[in-house]
Amino acid sequence: MAKKTEALRLRETQHPVLLEVNTRVLLSELSAASGSTVTLGDVPEEILDEWSALGIDAVWLMGVWTTGELGRQLALDHPGMMDEYRKALPDVTPDDVVGSPYAVQEYRVATPLGGGHALRSLRMRLARRGIGVILDYVCNHTARDHKWVKQHPEYYINCDATAGAAPMQDAFSVTTAQGERWIAHGRDPMFPKWTDTAQLNPRSKVARAAMIAQLTKVAGMCDGVRCDMAMLLLSDVFARTWGTLGLPADEDSAGGEFWKEAIAEVQKTKPDFLFIAEAYWDRQWDLQQLGFHYTYDKTLYDRLLREGAAAVRDHLKAELAYQRRSLRFLENHDEERAARLLPSEPWQFAAASVVATVPGMCLLHEGQMDGRTVRIPVQLRRRPDEAPAPRVRAFYTELLKTIDHPVFKKGEWRLLSVRAAWHDNYTWQNFLSYWWDEPLHGDRLVVINYAPHSGQCYVDLPLDLIEGALLEFRDLLGGSMYVRERAALQAKGMYFDLPAYGIHIFEVTEAHK
Repeated sequence: MAKKTEALRLRETQHPVLLEVNTRVLLSELSAASGSTVTLGDVPEEILDEWSALGIDAVWLMGVWTTGELGRQLALDHPGMMDEYRKALPDVTPDDVVGSPYAVQEYRVATPLGGGHALRSLRMRLARRGIGVILDYVCNHTARDHKWVKQHPEYYINCDATAGAAPMQDAFSVTTAQGERWIAHGRDPMFPKWTDTAQLNPRSKVARAAMIAQLTKVAGMCDGVRCDMAMLLLSDVFARTWGTLGLPADEDSAGGEFWKEAIAEVQKTKPDFLFIAEAYWDRQWDLQQLGFHYTYDKTLYDRLLREGAAAVRDHLKAELAYQRRSLRFLENHDEERAARLLPSEPWQFAAASVVATVPGMCLLHEGQMDGRTVRIPVQLRRRPDEAPAPRVRAFYTELLKTIDHPVFKKGEWRLLSVRAAWHDNYTWQNFLSYWWDEPLHGDRLVVINYAPHSGQCYVDLPLDLIEGALLEFRDLLGGSMYVRERAALQAKGMYFDLPAYGIHIFEVTEAHK
């Protein structure tokens, strides 16, 4: 890589913003608009400048790896999938179906996207803006037509059809270098098998070595990886999923946790390389202890959508070390669009404000700030046109500008105590409030009424962190400004009366008479 003209912001903040881009859709749209093929190396400068202006610290290029024709055909032939495609894209054609990006045939940038040279070019241009590149590593499985399936079937979970070790409907037959084999499909034990995949076996010493070598290769192409369904490779999860199936003899067995070994191996040569885990089932802390820098926070997502402020506040009481290593989101390619699930703009804006202003990594999904409502199946490379949503874009632009500041990027966060404004007024329970402090760059106060009706409360402020007999509160989103006496704030706290889903993000400074 060429020398970077700016340090990657990703490495200099505890509160990075990650933008997920559906690479195949983006390049298809750019190609259609230009009338010629646009590759990763051709992404216009104005798009990269826009990402930089928004304060994006890293871009997750989802869907860059080579997927085979078998995966595409299985995506076309899968029962019911065509109905899902039509639901998202009514005029879908077979040409729009390119197969799942999570059935990887080879960790080589797909030729239609420009190959490895195009990725290197884009990465250099992003690095000049201080923006890092995150790519996917699919740890649990490969495509069925990955070269290992025929050359090294011992890397996979093999099923014995005669012994009935596993249901044959969960496996596929293939002629390999070692003869006819039944190889299990990749699976999450909570859902049906993924029929376009082959299940890897990290309990095997030779398979684990090959998987780590593959990960090391990927690490040479980017600044971090988002590890797909990372909790599936935890030893106890894998054992519950597969039992004794594929369990090697002692001399061939890989001991210890896969992720601890894999992360340590990559960091021997790339100590700053970033690991992000897609993780569920409350296994996030376990993965953090094995070396992951960030883990998906599905709990916050669910509570914002379904449980309300009290549940969100309880979740934010978790240990700060855990909070700082949580990836917060309101959308990603697996979830429905926020604009569909939260059809009220004030509700969506309040939820987005929580995601953006609590500790950890903030994930922004491409199209989220345009108010898109249609979630596209990952097997498609085209999406429908949707009307622009200028108010949504204006809000996200202002929110991202607000958090692109050293107070949020490097400061310390604390959850604040909220109290009733008066007896029998229970609306205080709908408030979320917290404080950010960075000694060289100031203080921020966030207050959100996370409810569909107005509410009132008092917030106890950490006045030990700021000096002055008079304090000025300037709202960075709404533009309003308040001056309060320190003595009154010490005696009663700060009073708030906010409308439904009302938001304040204050810059707090000493006021001068």
